[in-house]
Amino acid sequence: MTTSPTSTKIDRIRNFSIIAHIDHGKSTLADRLIQRTGGLTDREMTHGQILDNMEIEQERGITIKAQTVRLTWNGYELNLMDTPGHVDFAYEVSRSLAACEGALLVVDAAQGVEAQTLANVYQSIEHDHEIVPVINKIDLPAADPEGVRQEIEEIIGLDASEAVLASAKSGIGIDDVLQAIVDKIPPPKGDRDKPLQAMLVDSWYDPYLGVVILVRVMDGAIRKGQQVKFMAAGTTHLIDRVGCFTPKRTDLPELGPGEIGFITAQIKEVSETRVGDTITDAKKPASAALPGFKEVQPVVFCGLFPVDAADFEKLRDSLYKLRLNDASFSFETESSAALGFGFRCGFLGLLHLEIIQERLTREYDLDLITTAPSVVYKMHLTHSKNEPAQTIELHNPADMPDPNRIERIEEPWIEATIYTPDEYLGAILKLCQDRRGIQKGLTYVGSGAHQRAQVKYELPLNEVVFDFYDRLKSISRGYASFDYEQIGYREGDLVKMSILVNEEPVDALSMITHRGTAEQRGRGMCERLKELIPRHLFKIPIQAAIGGKVIARETISAMRKDVTAKCYGGDATRKRKLLEKQKKGKAKMREYGNVSIPQEAFIAALRMGEE
Repeated sequence: MTTSPTSTKIDRIRNFSIIAHIDHGKSTLADRLIQRTGGLTDREMTHGQILDNMEIEQERGITIKAQTVRLTWNGYELNLMDTPGHVDFAYEVSRSLAACEGALLVVDAAQGVEAQTLANVYQSIEHDHEIVPVINKIDLPAADPEGVRQEIEEIIGLDASEAVLASAKSGIGIDDVLQAIVDKIPPPKGDRDKPLQAMLVDSWYDPYLGVVILVRVMDGAIRKGQQVKFMAAGTTHLIDRVGCFTPKRTDLPELGPGEIGFITAQIKEVSETRVGDTITDAKKPASAALPGFKEVQPVVFCGLFPVDAADFEKLRDSLYKLRLNDASFSFETESSAALGFGFRCGFLGLLHLEIIQERLTREYDLDLITTAPSVVYKMHLTHSKNEPAQTIELHNPADMPDPNRIERIEEPWIEATIYTPDEYLGAILKLCQDRRGIQKGLTYVGSGAHQRAQVKYELPLNEVVFDFYDRLKSISRGYASFDYEQIGYREGDLVKMSILVNEEPVDALSMITHRGTAEQRGRGMCERLKELIPRHLFKIPIQAAIGGKVIARETISAMRKDVTAKCYGGDATRKRKLLEKQKKGKAKMREYGNVSIPQEAFIAALRMGEE
């Protein structure tokens, strides 16, 4: 850890982020920029994607947590914000972009513009950013820089005539990228004499320092020993450390206007530091908070249960540890007759769910069962004797109120943008139609080998969380890219479908679905359970039901013990008597017998994805 001199003059500062689709070379470009400006030597580059410090980030080539690094180039201070690219983290991306004045738009020279790139570019344009196009991977055999240049101009509407041609992996064009940042991205604005206004961009938990907070100073200055107030949280804290990452942690005396760095203030909980909050001086506060702050709400919910019931406490401790670094993830205890004790967890989206699940499995060595993901429904209830008319939010299908009291149910909808090569278009349109989609637009972008269809659909989020993304990727052999944004709630003809095994409801398998697709889903679930539940000595009916009406049924036939084996010869009534006795026994057994559903059957039945 080193100590650096005081603040840089504001006209020598450049704050920028890198916008790119997954696997277009964003983190590799960040590595080259750090190496070229002397942030790290070749010996210190212990691994590629130096800013992706989580094992999952490196392995899957995605960025999950925002990182910042300060670079020095020809007397300029360049602050790079490495932001997540996925739609689940859109709010964090918007705060990171609000902390910058410009962005590098990195596009793969072989793959062209993708859906996620488009979503983040439009966010960047909304923040009035200067965008510098960078065409990456120009040394690939399939590279077509001119075609991609044309695509950027056609699809995004940016002038790409001066786009920088580079290859982050080979180190081609890195100096040109740095020069373009200095020449094209404007310096930040800010006044040192105004009251302190700093935006909280991100935060994470450090076992030695407590919560480390990433900030961008808009006006005033932030220094060690200063008493600050978090305006949205309403808490005050004493700052004990100020600094920046180069990417090594470097202590500074202060952060001035326009600068990006970190502060610590002995805060123990990440939940106290909300992304987008405004930090101001406690004694001389700013008159108003910075715009754009909002509470992050979970969108997708599912149950997490340990396969081994003895791991419940271990799972609870692991969730608390994960929560230290991720305030957007929420959980509460729930119990299920079939699966025992577990937790109902809320996530920002499907990728977020997948990451948390994978981290629990890897880092904490837990074997988990995940129930089918569901979204938040709004239930409008009518007035009854005991309770007034009200609107409630439903996270768990098992908590569905009495259907007689439900006036209407609203579900969240999204607008999806899908890019796909032409040969997969028909299958993708059918997939969207099957998922109750409403087509909003179909255009063709690019030309020649780069021509692709851009499809816009409005879809219920309930249909997307189930297995939409996996199906889309398999239909298009991985070539289609998908991005979405929420567009609010709409009324739907939704019902709760229960699964009954031996006439006993299995709460873990119940789901809320559209009336039109309930029968198909119910039949699929019954067929799968028939294969998975072992045979017993009595017949087991498996039923899918909406309220009291059974919509699908399968029957597991009984194992037959040959009770007449000992009868040879003699009167036929002896055999009949034994068979009658067996029949009564089976009827009694069915009445009192318990059906044991093995854990493997649950895991297989709840698997996200249809056979």
